[in-house]
Amino acid sequence: MSGGRGELEGRVAVVTGAAGGMGGAITQAFLAAGCRVVATDLKPEPLPEAGGALSRLSHDASSESDWRIVVAEAVGRFGRIDILVNNAAYFEPASFVDTSAADMDAHYRVNQRGVLIGMQAVLPAMRSAGRGTIVNICSVAALSGSTGAFAYMSTKWAIRGMSRAAARELAPLGIRVNAIMPGLIDTAMMACNPPERNAGIIGAIPAGRAGRSEEVAEAALYLASDRSAYLTGSEIVVDGGLSA
Repeated sequence: MSGGRGELEGRVAVVTGAAGGMGGAITQAFLAAGCRVVATDLKPEPLPEAGGALSRLSHDASSESDWRIVVAEAVGRFGRIDILVNNAAYFEPASFVDTSAADMDAHYRVNQRGVLIGMQAVLPAMRSAGRGTIVNICSVAALSGSTGAFAYMSTKWAIRGMSRAAARELAPLGIRVNAIMPGLIDTAMMACNPPERNAGIIGAIPAGRAGRSEEVAEAALYLASDRSAYLTGSEIVVDGGLSA
């Protein structure tokens, strides 16, 4: 799947949740491929330095007004938006019986509403260019049922459906929409799980380990590039065989 350096030369991407493990790795992979990146997060300080190719913004992915600022920054500074990676996520593990309406609302705001308004926010810029690619970071939680993360799983199933529906609607405009389904990835979110839960998941992974953020970033780079020009409405599973 690996491409060459410079394969995103001249492109402009917006990456949300960019201060986290996967978001940071995606940002760095895009920069290394020649892309200019508007990297957003609630706390953007830890993002890497990259001179004029990188713009950092504090951004609440569930806020329409914040999205307008992000789009204005990307178009005003770099002139266009070619790629959107919806990576920002909220995760608070809880079983079905322990999930409150407030828990559902908190997950919905970032994970589902954030993806919706993000795709809508970049649409005018992509439509005017006649092309674009959207990568929604979903989860293997949207491939089957499991216990312990009811609200999170519900919103990830929603992202999967939204990605497929948007792919059908936006294909005539030259805009591709795909999803990445990470399994257990060694990030701060993984640390939110009880250690025994992580140990149990790793024990069930045929590859025998948790994934690395860079492995998710490689999938995002592929979907953002012309190598995946015929892919839309597709899902790339990055889980070491867990869902096989």
